[in-house]
Amino acid sequence: MEFSLTDEQTMIRDSAESLLADLSDSAAVRAAMQSEVGHDPAVWRTVAEELAWPALAVPEAHGGLGLGPVELALLMEQMGRRLFCAPFLASACLATLALRCVGENAAQQRWLTEMASGRRVATLAFGSAQPWGPETLSVVATPTAGGYRLDGECRQVLELQAADLVLVAARLPGSHDARGVCLFAVEADADGVTRTPLPTLDQTRRLGRLDLAGVDVAAAARVGAEGEAWAGLEQCLRVGAIMLAAEQLGGAQACLDMSVAYTLERHQFGRPIAGFQAIKHRAAEMMLAVERARSAVYYAACVAAEALDPEGDSAVAAELPLASSLAKSEASETYFHCAAEAIQLHGGVGFTWEYDPHLYLKRARAGEGYLGTPAWHREQMARELLGETS
Repeated sequence: MEFSLTDEQTMIRDSAESLLADLSDSAAVRAAMQSEVGHDPAVWRTVAEELAWPALAVPEAHGGLGLGPVELALLMEQMGRRLFCAPFLASACLATLALRCVGENAAQQRWLTEMASGRRVATLAFGSAQPWGPETLSVVATPTAGGYRLDGECRQVLELQAADLVLVAARLPGSHDARGVCLFAVEADADGVTRTPLPTLDQTRRLGRLDLAGVDVAAAARVGAEGEAWAGLEQCLRVGAIMLAAEQLGGAQACLDMSVAYTLERHQFGRPIAGFQAIKHRAAEMMLAVERARSAVYYAACVAAEALDPEGDSAVAAELPLASSLAKSEASETYFHCAAEAIQLHGGVGFTWEYDPHLYLKRARAGEGYLGTPAWHREQMARELLGETS
């Protein structure tokens, strides 16, 4: 694995940093979070048509750029720094990865091409409880003469209201383990589909509950082989957790940056408060935590690149469960720590609506539980280290 950034990767990072400073400043974030769909459709068209960001991880054969997890993580980090409001994590990360990891070529060609262009927004619904596991799948797929009938619900589905395609993980009747897991592509406006917005702490990211009542889908809507979707779906979720960790890393870095900037301009007793030892120590601790998280995130992204590459190093790819859990637990805890410190270091204005630290704190807290809490990921790490299989 190569741990230094290539010229192309550096360009992706720098251009995203520059563009998001304009597209997702504080005013844009506040306007998007108060809108009906939770993002600005015009901005989404811009990043899709002019910047091709939704195409980043889509294979070239399906109209994408054919890049990998490292490039995706670089982009997610910059989005996290700016609290970018868009269905990118849901569509360009989770749904795209699900089609790549589970879908056959026909399914990928059918949906990835439109997702790469940004014309179609997709999301992934994978259970009624967080984090993931075959036992959490609450949608049952009953075979019928022409395909399947889907019944059940999925909670906490990312950007459900904005999506027009939902990839639904379901189990065959009587199946409660990895055998019998299927993935289906369901049109969001199909008969029997109900989407309910959920009230959330983090107003910059929308969640919804998906209810399926006798939804008839054709056999062609099944993604991958019947009953064999779990291995690919689990790989998708592990890589998705790394992408969320990269976003959390960006948020933590933003909290550090805004805290340093504020303490340099805020004066007390005739001098900037950044000069006081207590402030210096807290800032230093924040920086150490951010750098630890950065190492974990980009190592995990490198491992994910090997895991998604058919010709990748199998020994490195085998580290994906451990690397993913390490990155997610470290980034989640670092983000919340830095956001809480930012509130404190901003003093009396830290929690006011006019300043931004509270927006980062809310996203940090809300993101801790999505795709696995730090405690859950630590348990997964312990299982991997100790060789436990159940």
